[in-house]
Amino acid sequence: MNAITTLLRRSQPVTLWLDTWLLPLSLLALRLYLARVFFLAGLTKIEDWDTTLFLFAEEYRVPLLSPAVAAVLGTAGELLLPPLLLLGLAGRFAALGLFVLNIMAVVSYWHALAGSALEFHLQWGLMLLLLLAAGPGKLAVDGLIKRRFG
Repeated sequence: MNAITTLLRRSQPVTLWLDTWLLPLSLLALRLYLARVFFLAGLTKIEDWDTTLFLFAEEYRVPLLSPAVAAVLGTAGELLLPPLLLLGLAGRFAALGLFVLNIMAVVSYWHALAGSALEFHLQWGLMLLLLLAAGPGKLAVDGLIKRRFG
């Protein structure tokens, strides 16, 4: 037991360094990556709106929404939430919104998602859950607001 206590005590400076520097940088990297993925998906949808509407009407099976409404809401989410996530402004809200979009993509297009495409959606979902649970981190506008106004 004494060896474990000594090891834990000696590892505190390393743990403090990880918490101070590596965790905020890791959360920032996750935000950058996920914001890029979802924003580019939104840009792809608005580049050819007729094709987007066709896909929502014929391919994607979004429950409870008309294809046109689903296309508008999905595209709006993919274009508006990533900048918030990137900045870490309402970071948990943005992560939750993108998590819901990701789930809807899997539910709506599950029949065609297989292999690596499904793996990507699972990985994005896990990354978004981490940001939802941990928050956007110290290197975020949310963190600045919290430090400034308590």
